[in-house]
Amino acid sequence: MTPQPPENQDKDGRSPEPGDGSGAPGASAAAGGGRWSDLERPPLDVRALRRALLRPGSLWTALDVVDATGSTNTDLALRAAEGAPEGTVLVAEEQTAARGRLDRRWSAPPRSGIFVSVVLTPRVPQERWGWLPLLAGVAVATALSRAAGVDTALKWPNDVLLTVDGAERKAGGILAERAGDGIVLGMGLNVSLHEDELPVPTATSLALAGAHTTDRDTLLRAVLRSLETWYAAWQDADGDPAASGLQEAYAAGCATLGRAVRAELPGDRTVRGEAVALDGDGRLILATGDGVQQPVGAGDIVHLRPDTEGGGYS
Repeated sequence: MTPQPPENQDKDGRSPEPGDGSGAPGASAAAGGGRWSDLERPPLDVRALRRALLRPGSLWTALDVVDATGSTNTDLALRAAEGAPEGTVLVAEEQTAARGRLDRRWSAPPRSGIFVSVVLTPRVPQERWGWLPLLAGVAVATALSRAAGVDTALKWPNDVLLTVDGAERKAGGILAERAGDGIVLGMGLNVSLHEDELPVPTATSLALAGAHTTDRDTLLRAVLRSLETWYAAWQDADGDPAASGLQEAYAAGCATLGRAVRAELPGDRTVRGEAVALDGDGRLILATGDGVQQPVGAGDIVHLRPDTEGGGYS
């Protein structure tokens, strides 16, 4: 996927001190043997992240890292209501009540992933804001290809998939929520989880997918720089997904297109069909068995597998 964000190849002068949002040693240092007790999962270096990302002319205006919170999206929505500017970034080493789409809950061991939310106030027509979760998916896929050397696929509308042992598994998810005059965009990515730590058998992590690196500082910088690049291109095109290249990039990396799917819609309705296209509003177009082109703008998508015995899909 293109364009690729510029990537700083140096280490940005890591600080020896583990950091919370203030750059001071983490409050949990006395618990469980200290934050360095799991050497496979060192804490994020907030000072280095700020030096790398909070630059003149950058989208990113503030960045905090907290040891633990319920949900970065919930916390940042409160900050946005209190006037937090566009480009505010909140990262958690651990989320205890993380939320996905349809209010699903999930959790992961401390420092095992990237749990980040950002404030965006798009200067494009609001009817095009629905593209933001898809834009974030393209940004994450672009970043992981470059920084971690893994091939990703995007499941409409907000899942990031990696192939492990021949099977597509979920490695991350995206959640966009209105907050004041803007959007809080949250992203969660499994980085170092082992097989026995996965929440469900259909999940995976970058480590299990053979990523070139599981350094979360490197990965977080890459994701935020890629998001900045795609967001700028989309805004420069006044939110036009075709002119910005976003629609083409998402379609190229979307594992849902060309598949038989079941769409579970609000109101306990379901629609089955082949996912054939994305329209200009980012909706998934299903070709149903009776020849109807059904746009789906909200709901849960299940990829169906061919039923070799019955000749249909299951």
